[in-house]
Amino acid sequence: SIPVDRRIDCHPDGVPTQASCEQRGCVFDASPGFVGAPACYMRSDEIGYTANTDKDGITLVKNQGPPSPWSEDIPSLRFRTEDIGDGVINVRIDTQEQRFDPSPILALPRETVPSEERLSVEVLDGDVFSFNVRREDSTNLFDTSIGGLIFTDQFIQIAALLPSSKMFGWGENIHQSLKHDFTRYTTWGMFSRGDAPNSTDLKTGNLYGVHPFYLMLEDSGKAHGVFFLNTNAQDVTTLPAPGLVYRTIGGFLDMYFFPGPTPAQVIAQYHAFIGRPAMPSYWALGYQLSRWGYKSLDDLKSRVAAVMTEGIPLDIVYADIDYMDKRKDFTLGDRWLDFGEYVDQLHEWGMKNILIFDPAVQADYDVFQRAKDAGVSFIEWERFDQVQQEIQIQYPMANDTKIMLGLVWPQRHVAFPDFLDTTNATNEWWQEEFMRFYNQVKFDGAWIDMNEPQLFNTRNTPLERDPESGRYPVVCPKTGPDAKFDSPPYQTHSVYNYGEKYFLAWETLCLEGLTQRGTNRLYNTHNLYGWSEAKTTNAVMKKTTGRRSNIISRSTFASSGRFTGHWLGDNSATWNDLRTSISESIEFNMFGLPYVGSDVCGFIGFTTEELCLRWHQMAAFHSFYRNHNDIAFPPQDPSVWPSVSAATKKANEFRYRYLPYLYNLHYRASTAGEMVLRPLFFEHPLDDEAIEQSYTFMWGPAILVSPVYIQGATTQQVYIPGEYYSLYDENYGGKVAAGLTEYPAPWTYNAPTFVRAGSIIPRHQSSALTTTALRSIPLSFLIVSGDGTAFGTLFWDDGDSIIEDWNTAEYVTAGEMM
Repeated sequence: SIPVDRRIDCHPDGVPTQASCEQRGCVFDASPGFVGAPACYMRSDEIGYTANTDKDGITLVKNQGPPSPWSEDIPSLRFRTEDIGDGVINVRIDTQEQRFDPSPILALPRETVPSEERLSVEVLDGDVFSFNVRREDSTNLFDTSIGGLIFTDQFIQIAALLPSSKMFGWGENIHQSLKHDFTRYTTWGMFSRGDAPNSTDLKTGNLYGVHPFYLMLEDSGKAHGVFFLNTNAQDVTTLPAPGLVYRTIGGFLDMYFFPGPTPAQVIAQYHAFIGRPAMPSYWALGYQLSRWGYKSLDDLKSRVAAVMTEGIPLDIVYADIDYMDKRKDFTLGDRWLDFGEYVDQLHEWGMKNILIFDPAVQADYDVFQRAKDAGVSFIEWERFDQVQQEIQIQYPMANDTKIMLGLVWPQRHVAFPDFLDTTNATNEWWQEEFMRFYNQVKFDGAWIDMNEPQLFNTRNTPLERDPESGRYPVVCPKTGPDAKFDSPPYQTHSVYNYGEKYFLAWETLCLEGLTQRGTNRLYNTHNLYGWSEAKTTNAVMKKTTGRRSNIISRSTFASSGRFTGHWLGDNSATWNDLRTSISESIEFNMFGLPYVGSDVCGFIGFTTEELCLRWHQMAAFHSFYRNHNDIAFPPQDPSVWPSVSAATKKANEFRYRYLPYLYNLHYRASTAGEMVLRPLFFEHPLDDEAIEQSYTFMWGPAILVSPVYIQGATTQQVYIPGEYYSLYDENYGGKVAAGLTEYPAPWTYNAPTFVRAGSIIPRHQSSALTTTALRSIPLSFLIVSGDGTAFGTLFWDDGDSIIEDWNTAEYVTAGEMM
């Protein structure tokens, strides 16, 4: 039998019986084992392919072992390896026939950075073919001798034994700790879904974006990374062995191994390959105020005035869908007609404005008509007989089209632009609408939401109405010849995790839908919808404003950081969500999106004075720093409570003074692939205690932050992994003890903050109320000697000019050793 620490689940869809398990050719064993261990598991040591080697390479032929439980095995595969350069290795398993490949869409730079480490691929023959990616010192990094290789048209599986249990990454999910838990079996779904995060207990569901990348620390202290380049619905299971099982329902296996050997080098290698993140504007690092539920422009003005009256540094004012006419893009509601004049006033005060734009446009107003006239491509059905006539007949503008119409925020049905349009028509129309609306309101940034893409009330039962509104929802094919893409044989953890009534297209467009102007399926590109909208909007914003494109997107994919930042979505006002927003933000720095943060104080639910105060103290160190909450709950900007106002003012003043340091970190991220927020172990990889720290983090290489995330706490246990000095209220400037120490953390102090010996940190000589005013304040340098030397770097430019090529950009840098 297969050892209990490395079993591959054969029955993820519901509770197996012995009969249902054996019917799939698998083994049933319900005896106790590890938490989450499958009761029905594959005979993985018999499953796979045999290898034939010839002049063209290695051909894999299906062996006599058990067949796939989900559709027919493809009898012949190709196995290829390639040295990308500088130690990066690509392993690819595909078919002779062409399958969907997202590489031409993503157009990743695939650059490498120097590394002395080299990896190799060892191929093992036998009845069950396997391969092993290893270091020159014979350390096995990815050993597939566990078996279980399956390749069908809509189900692909690979399993591997790993060198350690110190794994970080995969997303977007809520992980209860930064380091994955290998004491149990855990499966994580990866399929873009507009589902609010929930940090209460273990929740393994898929969230807004997809990032199939992990970093692993080996027992030697070396690190490596692995990226699975695939855009279909997928999942991964961690095995106690330690090991993993990766599954996807399309494309092929296209794996990239990054050799490190340090954690920081792994991330630099990964970011060079997928594309380094865009450089935000200086002002985009300021404090931001938002709310869904402003009743009018006057209501928004009053909340902004309340915060400004408290003397709290504030840079950016947001408007959610409240500003729109009946929630339609590129419109102003009756109570917002003077919005343009107010934004002009904000600009006179040295402040900025960011507006929300949803991707979908209602199918009965001038914006949609202009799109149709311009030949814009929308997500559409394949054939006219699939079009839901009970919907289409309501919209004369769309009635002669195959456009897939659904329900989101507007009162009537909407169409989703195809941002993967193979012509320029869709991008040019999007640009025209932005510029047209910019003539009314001189917004400075774009907040793109609902781009998983999310729909309301998608169904797979014909003619079922939304009981709340009586409107027809999109109905996806559940059975019959058209159901191949919406009811695949294996539906991934992104369905099985939720229960029997769920399906992949739950609250999104049907995966049967066509994209790339009718040449591809949403089945293949669903996870790229937010990526493609961000790419288009990035270019559009530069042309619209003539300045840097400052965007936050809810849905992201690997390499989205080239175009956008990310906020962590519709979190809740809970201490659990405060806690996991720390580790999530670190993960997104790994994923190449350093401009990231949470909705401060929590979006959903009634926040409390204490929670809101502590959240501001923590989030003041996140690059994206915005207070935002839901229409159903009362305002929670810091002026609501005197204590929160005072704490936010204090935290913001510290942040604003150190913005030259934070801005420099983003320059390093954009040019060298460094992380802005990083785990302690990045700076101290051989420190076992540092590896376990999920909620204490490094702000760049020099500043350590340990925010309070436990209700009622007035002290904080902080692990100091070396020589550091206090940078906050308690014993400011004093050297602190290495190891675990309890520090005072009253409401009136900033979060416990420490600076590393040997650092030079650029900062302003004082704070200011806006970044506009701040930039006129001279710089100074905090010098913290370590063994008589210190080092730091500085980047400075005008803070907002478009940077297309760092070789031609105008800026000043400095690096200093003392």
